[in-house]
Amino acid sequence: MINPRPIPPGPGQESVWDYPRPPRLEASTKHIQVVFNQVIIADTHQAKRVLETSHPPTYYIPPEDVRLEYFTPTAKTSWCEWKGRAAYYTIQVAIARK
Repeated sequence: MINPRPIPPGPGQESVWDYPRPPRLEASTKHIQVVFNQVIIADTHQAKRVLETSHPPTYYIPPEDVRLEYFTPTAKTSWCEWKGRAAYYTIQVAIARK
């Protein structure tokens, strides 16, 4: 097995190898939109960003900023010692016609 090697970040970039363990949660100042099949299913200025060693940043969006009518819960769950239990959903959005 090959061990990954960090690539030095360029100007204005971050390195996932500089992220902490355990993960750090921080407020994001970015406007985050999630678009699926040309439909905006999430739109927020209140996202949280999780930074964890060797992982790309993960954005968490408050439920009130998500169009939950497009999501159906599944039976799948997972567990992380740092972040706790996760639940999974399926998404269905009809393709917008022009």
